[in-house]
Amino acid sequence: MQFIRKTNYYQDIQLFKHGGQIFWYATLLFFLLFTPLFLSEFYLGELALVFIYGIAGVGLMLLTGYTGQVSLGHAAFLGIGAYCHAYLLSHEVPFLISLTLATLFSATVGGILAIPALRVTGIYLAVATLAFSVIVEQILTHWVSVTGGYRGMLVPAPSLGPISLQSFEIFYYTCLTFLILTIFIALNLLRSPTGRAMTAVRDSEISAESMGINLAQTKAIAFSLSSGLTGLAGGLLAHKIGYLAPDSFNLLMSIQLLLMVVVGGLGSLHGAVYGAIFIGFLPQAIALLRDSLPGTVAHTPGLEPGIFGLILVLVLIYEPLGIYGRWIKIRSFFEEFPLYRQATHKRQRTFLKTERLR
Repeated sequence: MQFIRKTNYYQDIQLFKHGGQIFWYATLLFFLLFTPLFLSEFYLGELALVFIYGIAGVGLMLLTGYTGQVSLGHAAFLGIGAYCHAYLLSHEVPFLISLTLATLFSATVGGILAIPALRVTGIYLAVATLAFSVIVEQILTHWVSVTGGYRGMLVPAPSLGPISLQSFEIFYYTCLTFLILTIFIALNLLRSPTGRAMTAVRDSEISAESMGINLAQTKAIAFSLSSGLTGLAGGLLAHKIGYLAPDSFNLLMSIQLLLMVVVGGLGSLHGAVYGAIFIGFLPQAIALLRDSLPGTVAHTPGLEPGIFGLILVLVLIYEPLGIYGRWIKIRSFFEEFPLYRQATHKRQRTFLKTERLR
């Protein structure tokens, strides 16, 4: 077991807690940089999709995992980012500028939505974001002059100056770069007073407000940042899909995003990445499962959403801390063996006495 001796306050907000983390993260980055040398184009495409989901997962984690605001409409921001990016590219706007503008536009829409939506909490907020997702889907369907309607929209080939981003290897490195940048931004945000305010709002709104935190402002900032990062993921997803259609950003996609952060582990950026890996490869596992099932079961409508829902319910019941929480328990077991106690990670009451005033 490794004990960290803290000698100054700065150690509480360092990006890496000890040298072991630096070593393992550097090893992981080294492995990811040389992965294209060993994998085929299919698996590179799947890993790029995992990176895109990771960016969207970090965005949703900031809102749901760190601020405590449940959203069932984040697929709408994926669609906004994707269509905005594709539209700007079709008008010959450079790739980086187009992606930046799509991100800012998604963040602006999220900030505007936060003004009326954050007047409600809990299940009412989830319903409000779900209604917003339905509205955006209808706009994408009927605004034919911009989105193409049911015909869809062809995404122009991406290029960074003279460098074409169409190859699997270049697109893989592009998505990896944006994922690392997103995680770095999120880590620094969570170390800042704004990030600490978001965590305080999640734990207890009454306690946070009594300490002088502006609840509406903090929630609006979280919503805007989350929407912007999800829009960034949508812009990259547009190139992965190649052809946009309104039904690509429906309720099922929103459920997948929520499933991603819950299964990965709420309140942890590790959980966002673990959830992205899980969601990225789960459809492939379901496709392989269909081959071994009877025909009547394999071709049952709604099989994939049903499996997503079942996994979500099972995780909420048996492992509320998600994949990352399970990893923490496994690591603690080996670190403390043979002195490990079964009650080490026993669930405790997480509400404060101030919450009883509601």
